[in-house]
Amino acid sequence: MIEKNQIVTAVTEALGSNGEGVIRHEGITFFVPACLPGEKVRFKILKIKDGIGYGKIEEVLTPAEERARAKCPVFSRCGGCSLQHMEYPAQLQFKTKLVRDCLKKIGGIEAEVSSTVKSDAPYGYRNKLQMPIGVDKEGNTVIGFYAERSHRIVPTASCAIHPDWATKLIVAVTRYIKECKVTGYDEAGKSGSLRHIVAREIGGKFLITLVSATPLSTIGCFAEILKKSFEVFSLYLNINAEDTNVIFGKSFQLVHGSGFFETEEQGIRYEAGPQTFLQVNAGVRRKLYTAALKATVEEGDEVVIDAYSGGGLLTAMLAQKAKRVYGIELEKEASACADRLKEKNGLTNMTNICGYVEEELTKVLEKEKGEKLRLILDPPRAGIHRSVVKALIASGIEKLTIISCNPATLARDLGLLTGRLVEEGNELKKGAGDGAYEIVSIQPYDMFPQTKHVESVVCLSRK
Repeated sequence: MIEKNQIVTAVTEALGSNGEGVIRHEGITFFVPACLPGEKVRFKILKIKDGIGYGKIEEVLTPAEERARAKCPVFSRCGGCSLQHMEYPAQLQFKTKLVRDCLKKIGGIEAEVSSTVKSDAPYGYRNKLQMPIGVDKEGNTVIGFYAERSHRIVPTASCAIHPDWATKLIVAVTRYIKECKVTGYDEAGKSGSLRHIVAREIGGKFLITLVSATPLSTIGCFAEILKKSFEVFSLYLNINAEDTNVIFGKSFQLVHGSGFFETEEQGIRYEAGPQTFLQVNAGVRRKLYTAALKATVEEGDEVVIDAYSGGGLLTAMLAQKAKRVYGIELEKEASACADRLKEKNGLTNMTNICGYVEEELTKVLEKEKGEKLRLILDPPRAGIHRSVVKALIASGIEKLTIISCNPATLARDLGLLTGRLVEEGNELKKGAGDGAYEIVSIQPYDMFPQTKHVESVVCLSRK
């Protein structure tokens, strides 16, 4: 009988949805991170329940050809990257299969999925850094990344998927903690101050936010330390004293700099603040937006609705080509950025609406009834709100484009739109596929190399 803490030798059969190895041994299916199909490995059993087990790799006895040497010293301990042990072409194949499998298992959809579009920079691609600050078991302040499925911080001095500026910022925060005797926040004891450091690079300029549970009289000292490493930056202090997993609190204090920075992409001048959403991989974002534009605006006489529109960059690109464009975004700061973007670029045919998509979409549909309507949706990981799905089915819009960062919720939403899933009460059940829309194309993009995440662009047409 096998049990917890036992060391097992077995062969990995496949990859799970999180990129972990799937190993079947003595009637139990084990999920073991950092294993590749075909590899003979030794692993330690961490947990077994109801025929499902979890393990930790101890040794790779027979490596697969696709195995790569991880660049990060905390790989397998940090919860950020899960695929650094895999050669990059194999990562792309895994993500294509992940999208295809999710569509079939969750949405009941069997469709052709194009090969995942690569990132030209498999490492050092992220333009945003987001790191927790806290305390270890001994009470020492630490900065790093959370371990998988926990709030235990793995101390980290650098990160392979971030550019060099991230290392400089970590050094600056560490120096501030030491010189100004500031403590990390203890989630268990509800004591201490520093909770997160968040930074975004925009055109060589930096938006930096230090999140604290308490006001910091020494925040000016941190600004002086940052000046030694960053030429142009804005520094915010955000106060978040709530017992929550949400990073930012409501209160932002501008400590240094202008607070917003402007840059240009594909002929559009835009600006962003500390809460503005932008895709973290600028190179892949450019490829993805180009494809979305081509799929949405063909003749120039379309009226386009950009739902979950963020800071308005894609909305503005659409406005350059379409008859009229509406951007709907809940976050006030992002919507305000979109308004300023509209003015900077002279886009009189662009209208920004701050509100819930599920509340504002039907108003726009009613206003533009009779026009050649097109819709782009770029929802959060939770997917498209169910009321929005219902509105789309009833709308009569001929073409939809969905940009999704979560294959599971994408599969659910596509299932409902195509009729492969039907809603009965609070449950989703298999349908006959006689829904309002049919899938034209599915194109994954590797927005997040070295991680289990993948972005997808799906084009649909009215049946």
